[in-house]
Amino acid sequence: MSEVQEAKDNTKNQGAVKAGNGKFIFPLTKMAGMDAGNGYSSAFGPVIEGERMQCGLIRKEKGTGARPHLHPNEQWNYIVQGTLRVKVADQPEQLCGPGTLLYFPANTVHSTVATHDEDVYFFTVKDLSHGIHGMAADGTMAGAHYDPGFEPKK
Repeated sequence: MSEVQEAKDNTKNQGAVKAGNGKFIFPLTKMAGMDAGNGYSSAFGPVIEGERMQCGLIRKEKGTGARPHLHPNEQWNYIVQGTLRVKVADQPEQLCGPGTLLYFPANTVHSTVATHDEDVYFFTVKDLSHGIHGMAADGTMAGAHYDPGFEPKK
């Protein structure tokens, strides 16, 4: 493989898969995942990068999720399974379930937490102007949100 080819296959997100060069079909439910919110979220799942877009099938375990955060790229989430508590900017928190499309504008604080019923799966799409990870709104990268009783076992 030439240096040019190797550089083209590099991904913006460590653990993501690069599309193109003969790779066009991705069995997301069978693929290895990656942390998709280091320092502020429990999000985990496979991430695929194209030339200008990145997408993934992300899971948040029940009772866990993302603390308020933001990122310089806009994001779409389509909920496939489960229910999320969603807060965007100064809007009231809402419960959102399967079939709901969520839009998070660039540089807008938002949070999403899976309810206690079941794990949540959502399909996410972001532009590649920035990676899949954002930044916690409080400036700390102290970890994901865990509702009481849903903290990781030590």
